[in-house]
Amino acid sequence: MLLCPSFSKLLTGVVAGFFVCAAHAYTLPPAPASLQPLLVTMNERLNLADLVALSKWDTHLPTQDSAREAQVIANARKQAIDRKLDPDEVAELIAAQIEASKLVQYGLLAHWQAAGKAPDTPRPDLAKQVRPQLDELQNRLLQHYAAFAPYRKDPNCADWLATARSGLIKDTLHGQALIRATGDLCITDQ
Repeated sequence: MLLCPSFSKLLTGVVAGFFVCAAHAYTLPPAPASLQPLLVTMNERLNLADLVALSKWDTHLPTQDSAREAQVIANARKQAIDRKLDPDEVAELIAAQIEASKLVQYGLLAHWQAAGKAPDTPRPDLAKQVRPQLDELQNRLLQHYAAFAPYRKDPNCADWLATARSGLIKDTLHGQALIRATGDLCITDQ
């Protein structure tokens, strides 16, 4: 079938216009303002895992501290009730943060073990300096989580999360840990 040149140009323009409109129809809406502070706080918590790993390297303590983890999660459950959040969801959120932190610790400790030494950097006291920082971060984390919680079921949540998270990743280990920390943040209908 032969088309006249003007009809061919018109058809090309219509098809091109369709694809431009289709591309605009799938533009991701902006993420809620509450997502970035939540992720920044999670990332701050992961960065403290480096200090926890140094402390555990020096003291030869195991990475797994079930009693401390249970205490942190129990405290989070109480805070959830005070903030009118679901205690089970908050417990899962905090458990994910703990698992992500341990991922960093295990990775760093393995690296240092292979090298035969840890970095020669100042070590703050775990109980007196690092844990109070973790407790303060948990308060902020729950505050930011409460603000973001209404968006967890939004169909764009996973895309918002992937985009925002990518700007915070400093290396592979911490990137994997941040993915673990945020793994259940979005709720998708399956």
